[in-house]
Formats: sequence, C-alpha cells, structure tokens
Amino acid sequence: MEPVIELDKVDAGYPGATILKNVSFDVRKGEVFALLGTSGCGKSTIMKHMIGLNPVLGGRLKVCGMEWSDRTRARLCRKIGVMYQSGALFGNMNCLENVMLPLEEFSRLGRKARRERAMALLADVELADAAQKMPAEISGGMRKRVAIARAMALDPEVVFLDEPSAGLDPVTSASLDNLILKLKSEKAMTFVVVTHELPSIFKIADRCAMFDKSRQAMIALGVPAELKESSEDPFVRNFFSRGECHV
Repeated sequence: MEPVIELDKVDAGYPGATILKNVSFDVRKGEVFALLGTSGCGKSTIMKHMIGLNPVLGGRLKVCGMEWSDRTRARLCRKIGVMYQSGALFGNMNCLENVMLPLEEFSRLGRKARRERAMALLADVELADAAQKMPAEISGGMRKRVAIARAMALDPEVVFLDEPSAGLDPVTSASLDNLILKLKSEKAMTFVVVTHELPSIFKIADRCAMFDKSRQAMIALGVPAELKESSEDPFVRNFFSRGECHV
C-alpha cells in the first residue's frame, strides 16, 4: 500500500534532549497505525514531529510526500487532522460551530455549504442531534467524537488521534473503537493513534510501532497479535500479554 508518512532514520526529541534515535517506519494509506510504549518513551514526541509541531533532530520525515518546512506548512496543515487527548473543543462554541471552524478558516465554502458539511460530519460520528449543544453539555466520549468530526473537516489524508480512549469507561471506549473502524472502512481513512489501551490496540490497529525509553529506540514494528506471539523481545511480549503499559 502507498505510504502516507515515511520516517527514515529519524532522531526524535527536543533541542538538547534526544528521546529516540534512528527510527524508521512508514504509515500506509487506509490503515490504523498505533504508536505504543510506556510513559516518556517518545510516542507523543513522534506524533508531534509528524504533525509539524516540532522539527525532527535528525533524519527525514515525510507526510504526503513532503517534509515540514515554511514552504510546505500551509499545504500540509490541510492534509492532516488532529484530535487531541482532551478533545480541545472551544467552550464558547457549540458542537456545530466547533466543526465548522476549520472550514471557515481554510475553505472557500459559503456559510450554507459549511454548515451542511459540518452537519454531515457530525452525522458521520453519530452526533447530529448534538449540533446545538455546548461542549460542557455533552459527555467526554461525545466531545471526542465531535473532535474527530472537526479533525475530518478538511477531508485530510491522515487523522491523528492522541489517546482517544483516555478517561473513558470500557463501554464508551469500545464504542469509539467501533467508530474508528467504521470511518476507516466507509471512508478509507488513515489513522495514526497514540494509545496505551490493549483492547483498543488489538481491535483497531493494523500495525503498530513500539518504543522503549531506556533504549531510546523503536523496539517493535508489526501486527499487534503477531508481536504478542512471536516477538523475541521479552519486554514486547510482556507489554502485549500482561498489559504492562502505563502512561
């Protein structure tokens, strides 16, 4: 499958603080790719590099065939969508207005078309009846669904989800997993997911990359079930078999 994101010998971290070294993998079009590891291992740092918040310290990272730069930033920002862990909805806007915001900022659609597009996206995440509600009036799981709808507003090539199950009860978390799989199937969407929830990992992830803080390295890459059964690394097997993954 066609790669949407490519990392080639990337050093990840911040100026003066390297967290991961020599990381190479790709994310393929139409798959759900999970970033895994214990607290401080670098999975969120890698995502920040992917979405252009921080430059890589070394190596090459391409998103949709382009590296992040001042010249490409405007184009790349329209090719990705991001759902942050808390949802990050604007509390002074209702759900419909939150989803419309990227369209108002970055599209040439008229107001009626923007509204119709936003309503269709809310329907996609099964929240059309919450369009006029404020974020404070809906549950945490519903806020994350609205945030996913907003992330999809500009029809991005890849959507990033930061800990989508964090803070949710098992039933709500499973429902969100089903939504991700539905969007992947019906809209051929590509997702990159930072998560530590084993049920979600096994349910939604086509492939995953796992990182280790002590070794400053990517220590596993592949299908979760296959890594659980056949990895030669005891840390990886324990991670998948006993759930030893904490954030």
